[in-house]
Amino acid sequence: MPDRPRGAFVQRDKKTYAVVPRTPMGLVTPDILENIAKVARKHEIPVIKITSAQRMALVGMKPEIVEEVWQELGLDMGPAVEVCVHYVQACPGNTLCKFGVQDSLGLGGELEKIFVGMRLPAKAKIGISGCPFNCGEGYVRDFGAFGKKSGWTVIFGGNSGGKPRIGDVIAEGMSNEEVIDLAKRCFGYYAADGKKKERTARFIERIGIEEFKKTVL
Repeated sequence: MPDRPRGAFVQRDKKTYAVVPRTPMGLVTPDILENIAKVARKHEIPVIKITSAQRMALVGMKPEIVEEVWQELGLDMGPAVEVCVHYVQACPGNTLCKFGVQDSLGLGGELEKIFVGMRLPAKAKIGISGCPFNCGEGYVRDFGAFGKKSGWTVIFGGNSGGKPRIGDVIAEGMSNEEVIDLAKRCFGYYAADGKKKERTARFIERIGIEEFKKTVL
């Protein structure tokens, strides 16, 4: 048995573990929900917690059942403690919401495929909103974007943790393709020049937003 079961992280009691299946932007199907319930009942998993990352954490399992749980869930692993892009958070956008002016689920899905799991100096999170109400919380995510009729406004360097920071707007009026290209440059620069365990908020505070914009734009 490895020190840490694959795709799991230890809990407060130092004996049980949690796993976080990957559910991009919180989108699930009845089949996924029914299977999660089936697996939880079979293995008597005591807690299922909907997280702020629009995912479900299955909490309180013994290490010896973790691998079997993953096999039965049939879902990819969602990064939870690794130093990488953890997730993309997105609002319903113009697919469902009457206020949406851009397709946040579409752009969020593209970013999810490209960036989740990308190795970085510290963990990072992405927030995408279909309108300026910013329900996807892009201003307090490492990389964020919100929609206007003229296109996407892009934000970098936000953080909602113990030392919060409102991210800086670095571009406006962008297409989906331009946002993706800019995200690659932003994360590429951060990956190359960020210090170990330095979140993007602290990275921007250290180098300055104008220097950052000069490099990525």
